[in-house]
Amino acid sequence: MTPLRESREFRWLWAGQSLSSIGSMMTGVAVAIQTYDLTGSSVAVGAISLATLVPTLLLGLFGGSIADAVDRRRLVLITGGGLMLVSIVFALQAVLDWRQVWLLYVLTAVGAALAAVDTPARRTFIPRVLPLERLPAAAALSQLSFQVAIIAAPVLAGVLIAAVGLEAAYGLDALTFLAVLYSVRRLPPMPPEGGGSTVGLRSVLEGLKYAVNHKLIGMIFLIDLNATVLAMPTALFPALAATHFGGGPQTVGYLYAAIGVGGLVAAVLSGPLGHLRHQGRAMLISVAIWGAAIGSVGLTRNLWLAVALLATAGAADIVTTVFRATILQTKTPDELRGRLNSLDFIIGLGGPNLGNVRAGAVAGLFGPVTGILTGGAACVLGILALTSSKTFRRYDAKADG
Repeated sequence: MTPLRESREFRWLWAGQSLSSIGSMMTGVAVAIQTYDLTGSSVAVGAISLATLVPTLLLGLFGGSIADAVDRRRLVLITGGGLMLVSIVFALQAVLDWRQVWLLYVLTAVGAALAAVDTPARRTFIPRVLPLERLPAAAALSQLSFQVAIIAAPVLAGVLIAAVGLEAAYGLDALTFLAVLYSVRRLPPMPPEGGGSTVGLRSVLEGLKYAVNHKLIGMIFLIDLNATVLAMPTALFPALAATHFGGGPQTVGYLYAAIGVGGLVAAVLSGPLGHLRHQGRAMLISVAIWGAAIGSVGLTRNLWLAVALLATAGAADIVTTVFRATILQTKTPDELRGRLNSLDFIIGLGGPNLGNVRAGAVAGLFGPVTGILTGGAACVLGILALTSSKTFRRYDAKADG
């Protein structure tokens, strides 16, 4: 909690982003519900993810390039205002009962495009308002608010939609952006150090080259992809609940919630992480635990043991995420932070989606148990291979200054 006590700017940023995370996830639930109500098709609901992923992948790297070329505070005020406007239009179409599925896809895509610029720029604020030794705690606090949003937003959205209507969920999301915009307006101007770069492909390639050639930053991205592409389990939960644990929708809910609850507990108890010196080694161990815990779910038919294993995986994921964010922010020069945070954003979004595609494909051929067993095993084997990097394995944050 030290960053909240020491920095007024961080307190406002954290509070605004925490509220916005809940609002954004509420809109995600509302869009899925409205799409299914209009179409009765799970395929149509699944296409929402496509409407999010495509603009993110297309604009993500250029979003970071923009963030490294202009005053990031002003940029976030513009993109935050645009995201608020998208939420207002969502609420308006619900109030007027326009019943146009294409509009839901368009609004989702526009919101994803704005977020692809907004998120990398917003992430550059934290190293400017906190000393470097507070970054692990700041990353843990960000994960704490994210885990709370994962658990609280679907429940709150369901209650509001049932009691008032879809417009209530969309409208509350729009209101949360007031907190975001207020927190950002309190900051001083945030131009990139060194005068900034020129927006364009050359700027994007410069950021990619830095990430590939840097022995620490390149590794954190490889480790994250190893965890998510090889061992992302959520696409398997409905099939596992029905065929392996003999349950229904409630069992699916337990499996989904377990990772979030484990992550929440780990985030609350994450204070000691700031004192760990060997952050690379901690990341390697935590991802190995993630993979082993995920794979072990396929070895048991006891639902509550599976829930405990998934909670363990969720806790390990918090450790990985905290140190990934810490290493990224401390080892990236300010003039490149927009582009590197953009790359991190794309990997964080694309990796889990690719992982669920992999898991679904394996499950379709060999069954969900094989899908989760092979994913966990591949993740652990991948980490064993990545430990060959002595620079990353021996990295000492304290000795490095």
